[in-house]
Amino acid sequence: MNIILIISLFLVCLGFMSFGYFLSRGKISQSAFLVSDRNVNVFSLTFSLTASCFGIWILIGPAEASTWGGVGAVIGYAAGQSFVFLYFSKIGEKIRKILPNAKSLTEVIEKRYDQKVLKLILILTILYLYVYFCAEVTAISKVVNLILGIPLWLTAALTIISTLIYSLKGGLKISIITDKFQFWIIIIFLLIIFIILNQKIDFLSPNLITSKSSNLSIGFGGFAAGLTFFIAVFATNLFDQGIWQRVYASKNIEILKKGFIAAFCIVFITILLLGLVGIYASLNGKIKDPSTIIFSLLVNKDYLLLNLLILTLSLTLVLSSLDTLIVSISSLFVIHLNKFIKKKNINFFYIIGGIILAGSAFYISSKGMSVLYLFLLADLLCCAAAFPIFYGFYNKKISHHDVFKAIIFGIILGLLLFPSIDFSESILVGNLLPKEYFPTWVSSSLLFWSFVVSLCSPIIILTKRLIYYFYR
Repeated sequence: MNIILIISLFLVCLGFMSFGYFLSRGKISQSAFLVSDRNVNVFSLTFSLTASCFGIWILIGPAEASTWGGVGAVIGYAAGQSFVFLYFSKIGEKIRKILPNAKSLTEVIEKRYDQKVLKLILILTILYLYVYFCAEVTAISKVVNLILGIPLWLTAALTIISTLIYSLKGGLKISIITDKFQFWIIIIFLLIIFIILNQKIDFLSPNLITSKSSNLSIGFGGFAAGLTFFIAVFATNLFDQGIWQRVYASKNIEILKKGFIAAFCIVFITILLLGLVGIYASLNGKIKDPSTIIFSLLVNKDYLLLNLLILTLSLTLVLSSLDTLIVSISSLFVIHLNKFIKKKNINFFYIIGGIILAGSAFYISSKGMSVLYLFLLADLLCCAAAFPIFYGFYNKKISHHDVFKAIIFGIILGLLLFPSIDFSESILVGNLLPKEYFPTWVSSSLLFWSFVVSLCSPIIILTKRLIYYFYR
């Protein structure tokens, strides 16, 4: 049976690689590479947003989050990941009117602020996309290892190489075309998995929601977890270059709004249901590795077709998000690299940079770190930049110097409180200062407070500056 699944693993990767490469044959214009010629209709936009958003994290993150904060974390996760699409349907219209011929948020930032702020946001955006890339490859490596026992590094190498081959050649245009096919594979296979899970564990039972278990608590712990995930996911997605490319790829504003609202509905419902599976597993003591809850419930050596379905779905989820991440990172290089590097060195830097990013991602992914922890670390950095950057679009009194200082201040304070991988301490709590110096409601909720501080401290800095300007 393993031989059939191993062959299927290679065939799925080879199939999407060949399909994508075939579609990208010939010369691809820069407009097609970056914004798909600004000609995407509502169905293509919905399918692409959903497929590119639905990485393998949806089979891992919501269920794992439920083990940390119960229903509160699941609702916060679902809301943060989906409600951002509603916000994009509004902010996307505003940004397109400000700079209609742009291809990224960073170009709007460059026009509104200075080069120092632009460089900082570029670093944070690329770092987030890179961590997302590492987390996706780590996740699929863990899943394939669980199903087939294949070493993590082998799966990591296969998925990275197969996606790089067609993504770097075809850009966003090819990514959107492949997303259409990946969308239907993902939706159909997810529906099958939901049916199987509900028959097996009855995770949609009302008894699950009304349980008195502490895992379903909606007290401070559940509230803190939900708010943490909402802040983290919502703020970070504001800087997702893959989403911004699709904002500009939409044929018009009306299509933009309809596509993002449709994606919101699909994403919210899906994440909520997958989170409930994690709740069930927590209540029934079925958790071995929080990163692979759903796979542990489904994978069975005696059922070849079920394992094949899970493997195909997992690979499709990964490839649909990896090609978007690769196109996003490469598009930022194409748009901005000539401002920082001499033109004759751009191709060399592009190639070397791609090799370094892919190589380091391969190394990190082969170590099998916690997927959700990787995401949260990247989320924290973008969280500090969310309010200063977007508030500055509405309030012209905020200077680029204030924005830069506020972002750095938020990042530093957030990192001081961000918990270690076992969530027992942070740089400040337990290292620079003993844990006994802090009340329990701080030391026991470090993740929550790190995001609250990272988000709110820049607000305080900018508010004080505005008050100063007003009374000066």
